[in-house]
Amino acid sequence: MTAGSGPRVAVVGGGIIGLAIAAELLDRGADVTVHDPSPEGSDGAWHVAAGMLAPGGESAFEYPYLTRLLEASGELWPSFAGRLGDVGYDEAGTLSVALTADDVADCAREWKHQKLARLSGSQLREREPALSPRVRAGAFAPSEIQVDPRKVVGALRHVLKGRIIARQISDLSEIESDVTVVAAGCGTATLTGLPIRPVKGQVLRLRGEPGLLRHVIHGAADGRHVYLVPRADGEVVVGATQEERADRQITAGGVHDLLRAALDLVPGLAEHEITEWTVGHRPGSPDNAPLLGHLDDRTVVAAGHHRNGILLAPITARLIADLVLTGSADPLLEAFAPGRFG
Repeated sequence: MTAGSGPRVAVVGGGIIGLAIAAELLDRGADVTVHDPSPEGSDGAWHVAAGMLAPGGESAFEYPYLTRLLEASGELWPSFAGRLGDVGYDEAGTLSVALTADDVADCAREWKHQKLARLSGSQLREREPALSPRVRAGAFAPSEIQVDPRKVVGALRHVLKGRIIARQISDLSEIESDVTVVAAGCGTATLTGLPIRPVKGQVLRLRGEPGLLRHVIHGAADGRHVYLVPRADGEVVVGATQEERADRQITAGGVHDLLRAALDLVPGLAEHEITEWTVGHRPGSPDNAPLLGHLDDRTVVAAGHHRNGILLAPITARLIADLVLTGSADPLLEAFAPGRFG
């Protein structure tokens, strides 16, 4: 991709949101520079994200306007992934499973919300033989698929090669550009004063022989919620805790809860090697919906995506690029104005 004679745009933040916006702007002729303190590093929520694209499940009991945004972005993902190449895009779907009677009662609300047919334990095991015989019930969500965020970021970095610079921005006045897009995740709070907080998540990665699991598993086991995301190479991502904390400690309790739930649901994971344990921080807002739009005449914000940064990357890129290049806001942005908490 090459830049045209469009505006000079500085994007602050080299996570999946910032990179997706920058790539979209570059493709549409803008002169883009991405500012990131560690442009080849892994310090971002994308690095620990599992990559589930689940507009139905994520929106079940969220900010009411979020459902429409999630669904719109989900529709963009096939073409977005197609342009990037091999990013682990997998359409096998998700099995939502419940171990105990209490777990079934807890999950049933979400299955009803998504209009999913309830499956018995034996029906689930026909689809996924590795599930424990103790699993009582569940549902299949064919539209809830997955992508590998690390591959996505790698592909976006390749697209933007030569336009990402190692620079820590501490004050937006340091930047010389026509427009600045602040997409710095949790760091957006310091730069803008907006109410974005870190929400800690602990994640494990296991590795064994490929093929144990065919689908993403989103499960509840004795009240512990866990997701299991299998990759083609035998990796299984196990996550994630959700803690209102800003530290980076891996805790015994967090690891125990994840592994206990994972092994209760899929006993065969006991033979897998633990290859990685990491902590990340989701950028959360007061209503856990993103902040998208103008902060002032020359500054646009795209942050606060909480659990949905991977899923919302394509629609965020399109909407923010439209705003920067045309000056007009899509009606979808109205509910996500950065000043809505003022």
